[in-house]
Amino acid sequence: MTMFLESGFGAFIGQNLREFWSITGFANATWGHIVMIAVGLFFLYLGIKHKMEPMLLVPIGFGILIGNIPFHDGMQIGVYEEGSVLNYLYFGVKNGIYPPLIFLGIGAMTDFSALISNPKLMTIGAAAQLGIFGAYVVSLAFGFTAAEAGAIGIIGGADGPTAIFLSSRLAPDMMGSIAIAAYSYMALVPVLQPWIMKLCTTKKERLIRMRPPRPISKSEKIMFPIIGLLLTCFLVPSGLPLLGMLFLGNLLKESGVTKRLATTAGGPLIDIVTILIGLTVGASTQATTFLTEKSLLVFAIGAASFIIATFGGVLFVKFLNLFLKEGNKINPLIGNAGVSAVPDAARVSQEIGLKYDKNNHLLMHAMGPNVAGVIGSAVAAGYPARIPRLAPGPHGKRGSSRPGFPRGRSEMCSFGAAGGGLGPIISYL
Repeated sequence: MTMFLESGFGAFIGQNLREFWSITGFANATWGHIVMIAVGLFFLYLGIKHKMEPMLLVPIGFGILIGNIPFHDGMQIGVYEEGSVLNYLYFGVKNGIYPPLIFLGIGAMTDFSALISNPKLMTIGAAAQLGIFGAYVVSLAFGFTAAEAGAIGIIGGADGPTAIFLSSRLAPDMMGSIAIAAYSYMALVPVLQPWIMKLCTTKKERLIRMRPPRPISKSEKIMFPIIGLLLTCFLVPSGLPLLGMLFLGNLLKESGVTKRLATTAGGPLIDIVTILIGLTVGASTQATTFLTEKSLLVFAIGAASFIIATFGGVLFVKFLNLFLKEGNKINPLIGNAGVSAVPDAARVSQEIGLKYDKNNHLLMHAMGPNVAGVIGSAVAAGYPARIPRLAPGPHGKRGSSRPGFPRGRSEMCSFGAAGGGLGPIISYL
């Protein structure tokens, strides 16, 4: 055996085996890869076993597995390596192409009747955007730049596509952690929100029955996306990619003459884009770039912002009821639906309401602040999105704006975050 290994042929075989081993995942694996693979498996477990947002968690979880298969540098297979297939697919994420297509599909599936029927429900969607402002302030306190804080803040809206859209412009290097955090909390809506809703309400308040929504005419449904587009985008033109596609999708649905287009947008198109965005966002969590102190802070701040948003929505309803007459009061259990997680947050309102009154159906009412939250988060994202994306600095860090861009303007992110609260109101006026 020793003679064989020392022979020329044996040495040749040994060298090739060593070279083969050097390019395997086993040779290049780190503890970081193992941790992220465990996270991916956990996402798959939640999506498949517990059916927690499987449309999101299954592709994201599998994408995390793909993104954390260790490989030797230069093989052009990683999501960040130019020329790789995953990099081409990731193009739609890092350049903000997929989020508007998602919004097109959302618009084609959304019924704004509840919002049109009861305009005061918009204020609940506005109050729930408090999480965006809260996350922005907390992010600044932890030392993030204004641009990074603006991108992190949008997590409070519980809107994954909007988070991707904004982070691709303000903090591209943090987009993976921001997107994963946003989608994770969207999936955890049934877990995070019920205890807050019960904590903030009394049994009497949970039993409040709301008036049935008034019938909405076809003309009102058609005019809403047109007027909504003109008002919101005249106020915040940079929100056009999201708001324009949202209202277009809704017009395709409500016009009645483009059923095939509406069916495509709300069916095959959004399904395809969901697969691509979930897979590539998951793949972007490579351990070498994802497992950082910043990523952990993003998750912590994102959780806090989501909790603040839920508290803000529920408590605002209680405040609003102080000024409403008996018989016209709002059930505070729909306050949670002010976040942008459509329709999951509204379903939580329905489920909690039925636990206390089997005949009290809150779903239709909860959809009002739910869709208002979608518009509000898009408006909130639109304002800071006007800021040019940060130019890469040394070692891939992004800490300065493009040449010639005044530093002071980057602080306008704060107005975008605060503007999230006014977004739903403005969009309706």
